[in-house]
Amino acid sequence: MENPQKITDSKAVIALLAELFPDCFSTKGPAKPLKIGVFQDLVTRLENDERVSKTTLRSTLRHYTNSWRYLEALKENARRVDLDGVEGDVIDKEHADFAASQLETSKAKVAASKKNTPKKKAATNKTFKNKPSVNKLTTQQAKKNAPKPVAVKLSETDLKAGTAVSVKVGKSPMPAVIKDIQKDGIQVQLNTGMVVKVSQDQLRLMNHGK
Repeated sequence: MENPQKITDSKAVIALLAELFPDCFSTKGPAKPLKIGVFQDLVTRLENDERVSKTTLRSTLRHYTNSWRYLEALKENARRVDLDGVEGDVIDKEHADFAASQLETSKAKVAASKKNTPKKKAATNKTFKNKPSVNKLTTQQAKKNAPKPVAVKLSETDLKAGTAVSVKVGKSPMPAVIKDIQKDGIQVQLNTGMVVKVSQDQLRLMNHGK
């Protein structure tokens, strides 16, 4: 019997997870907050499925949990679900605020990228020029004056189990909780359930300004 072909594309892996665990993962519509530790649950449940490696599964979860659809699901008091859709822990305010901050930053980057992309000039009547509406100007001014997330380094008193932090894993910072302080590093648990060891310099307090 031939070995099944490995799936390496994140979208294809997400589609597979949505097929295998429809009460947990989805490819469209509102996403559901994932249980802390869902990565280890997936490793166990897919132990005999050779189509997806642990490395691909880990990167796919990171991609899934950084998507706008997923970040929008991380609302305060929303409940996380396991692979079978059973509800569990409630999302606290700090994790919800951090997810909202990530979402805002991601959308701002996309907007800036589109703004810098050359566009074809549309035929317009030179006599009339479109002017921003008062409501649009008010919204833009409000966004300009809105408080921005503040990255705060951890002090010695913050270095303890249970402290909510952000840690840069890959390209973007992710919410996490300190699990253990060790001589060779600090163990933190990401919101995907993965536990990683990092240095103190990689951590920041989850502080969103005033």
